Amino acid sequence: MHFQPVLLWTDLLLFVLVACALLMALHVRRHEPLRAAWRKVGQRPVGMAAATVLLAFVVIGMLDSLHYRPLLPAVEGRADSAPVYGSEVLSVLDTVLAPLRLNNEKTYSAPFARTLYQRETVELAEGGQARIHPPLQYGGVHLQPDEPVAPDVARQLIAAVGQAVLVLMLLFALVSIGVARTQGRGLRHAAADILAGRSTLAWRAALISAGLVALLISAAITLAPLYHVLGTDKVGQDVLYLSLKSVRTALVIGTITTLVMLPFAVALGIAAGYLGGWVDDAIQYLYTVLNAIPGVLLIAAAVLMMQVVIDTNPHWFETAAERSDARLLALCFILGITSWTGLCRLLRGETLKLRELEYVQAARAFGASTPTILRRHILPNVMHIVLIALVMDFSGLVLAEAVLSYVGIGVDPTTISFGTMINMARAELAREPMVWWSLSAAFAFMFVLVLAANLFADVVRDAFDPRRG
Repeated sequence: MHFQPVLLWTDLLLFVLVACALLMALHVRRHEPLRAAWRKVGQRPVGMAAATVLLAFVVIGMLDSLHYRPLLPAVEGRADSAPVYGSEVLSVLDTVLAPLRLNNEKTYSAPFARTLYQRETVELAEGGQARIHPPLQYGGVHLQPDEPVAPDVARQLIAAVGQAVLVLMLLFALVSIGVARTQGRGLRHAAADILAGRSTLAWRAALISAGLVALLISAAITLAPLYHVLGTDKVGQDVLYLSLKSVRTALVIGTITTLVMLPFAVALGIAAGYLGGWVDDAIQYLYTVLNAIPGVLLIAAAVLMMQVVIDTNPHWFETAAERSDARLLALCFILGITSWTGLCRLLRGETLKLRELEYVQAARAFGASTPTILRRHILPNVMHIVLIALVMDFSGLVLAEAVLSYVGIGVDPTTISFGTMINMARAELAREPMVWWSLSAAFAFMFVLVLAANLFADVVRDAFDPRRG
């Protein structure tokens, strides 16, 4: 076997979340009220466009979660030796982005540049010295010395647009076939409905978003092997590669933290609202105390204590990737344990209202036990709040990672994330001339991810909130 599969804890939890999402989709298909609510989400062009963008980020994150250790070359003269695997843990995304990962320059270079960003003193062939911008080892080396960059980039972009159009036409054909089969109409009528925006779901908005995503991917596939599209950082790493690798960290922080937070918020919020009395007082006291402590200080103390545990037990980890993954997982747990109070307060207030309604009073009068009432009458009627809160909290958690890494208490320094990119940009912005592209790339990717999550959350809130009809 040419590789050894590696399953990190965060990988396992991400796969569990994907499996839960698939199971939830099957559950939704069997219940008409849930199907109607999600149909409202699909009927909104903003919801379909945001879901398409989020799906692209999820695909990148899942490709970066399939880890392995490559097989090292066999020792000469020992054909019967056991296979030896490297200590570096790679992912499928690393394999796909191998040109970006391996073609490192000496130091900074601007987007689409052919020379380094800073001058160096070099020896001239005819004698003497000069300060020049040395040429890059990989960026733009396919061009002649006097050939301009702009015409070549334009030619490559024309080819990328053609590829994106072909992908969009294929997606349009597949969606038209699916809509035709679902509605029992001809393919031509289904295609016309999609183009006119008359389809049941907002497929036109989804296809437009998919076309833009396909165009960006096609442009990156065409240009990235030839140029450093977003430039390079201080040690010469491609910024586009770093930005794509940061997507998984953002998804892990945004999703696994909610997985940790959910049991605390749901169990304690429903118990406080339904049982009342000393249970309600104790739970209110607990989340009031947590809210009284500054969140950054509490997270910093917990992260530093966890880092001490990790540093004093290096034998727990075989590779550096497992060590950094342990800190990432610890940060998710810490954020989850400290951020459940808001949802708990919402669920407590909703449960206080539900327990006084007629059907809950009737169930209690007929002798239904408290666990049965909570499971069959209370929990299903607060799930819309849970779903809305989780989707809306995702963007806040992504931003929280960036802030925590900026102040030095976030992910491990070896973990690539938007926060570490922004943290490194502090010194870059003070340079003369200023290095702006690392911060701009991290901001652009994080902005698109957070914006898509917020727009999707707004649509989900409108669809699942009973007061909005």
